Amino acid sequence: MYKLGKTQTLIIKRITSIGAFLGETIDSDDKDDVLIPKKYLRKNKEVGDSLEVFIYKDNQNRPIATSKKPKAEVGDLAILQVVDTTKIGAFLDWGLDKDLLLPFEEQVGQIKKYDYHLVGVYIDKSERLTATMKVDDYFANDGKIKEDDWVDGIIYAYDSAYGAFILVEGKYNGMLHQDEIAGVPKVGDSIRLRVKKVKEDGKLDLTYNNRAHVELNKDANLIYKTLADNGGYLKVNDKSDPKLIKSVFNMSKSQFKRSIGRLYKQRKINITKDGIKLLK
Repeated sequence: MYKLGKTQTLIIKRITSIGAFLGETIDSDDKDDVLIPKKYLRKNKEVGDSLEVFIYKDNQNRPIATSKKPKAEVGDLAILQVVDTTKIGAFLDWGLDKDLLLPFEEQVGQIKKYDYHLVGVYIDKSERLTATMKVDDYFANDGKIKEDDWVDGIIYAYDSAYGAFILVEGKYNGMLHQDEIAGVPKVGDSIRLRVKKVKEDGKLDLTYNNRAHVELNKDANLIYKTLADNGGYLKVNDKSDPKLIKSVFNMSKSQFKRSIGRLYKQRKINITKDGIKLLK
């Protein structure tokens, strides 16, 4: 029996003018066969050959096989683009000939054509492959991601009050806090980050920076060099606006304060009322 919404290996049972009929085995019950249209069937394929296919449903709600790879399968998370909005919901591009339905009742917030949204894929009560934006239960919490791991992620939402929400390794929920962000990040941007903390619910606090002692050396050296390149004085200190610090040094205010504190203890700088100054 085929598995709807999953990639699987099936056997060619017979070939016709419209394509080939596939089953779990060459002798499996014909009522469980699924068609792969001729356009997806290589000419050199014969009865008995195996094919790796994805099973979804066509416009007549019939199961159909394809050699194309979808951007997400049942149970997966993916960031997909809205290609149309209709009276029954939105349709998303998931890499197949038939777009994926995102029903109104599964939407969160405003949905506009060409926008990208994080969705999970499931089979609804009518046995249709469907998308949902209610994805809390789709994120993994398996303990495989550890503190200080470097991970790959994709931005799936942004809120200037909190920061960027990150889909990590395709299945974990991460947050890059606003104080580490310069400019306005774009949904869909790929990003490599370090795991600063793993919470009990599996959510990840993320950072651009290396571990504190490594980053402190790098940040302190950057501040020292920037001071030297600007005549030994800059009108910025631990009382300055975080946005100014970010624009000058591309670091958060907390990073900056730790670094100038270190330089001060090393007697390399003096912290004045209005700025910081190199000591000779």
